[in-house]
Amino acid sequence: MAIAVKLDDLLHDRRMTLTELADRVGLTLANLSILKTGKARAIRFSTLDAICEALSCQPGEILKYQPARARRERPAAGARR
Repeated sequence: MAIAVKLDDLLHDRRMTLTELADRVGLTLANLSILKTGKARAIRFSTLDAICEALSCQPGEILKYQPARARRERPAAGARR
């Protein structure tokens, strides 16, 4: 996936725990942890909105596009998944 999640950096900068953020946005700690570790395959705009509000940030501060990483992870042409 070419999208990196920088939630850990923002939490550190805001001196906020993942548990506190989960309480503020109304998500389970498990789901927020999946997002934080970059294992999530999707995020709802309503969730992104709630996180941005709780952290006083913009979506671009949470998500980053890393094209070189995407090329490394893409299967070769004709490869089966």
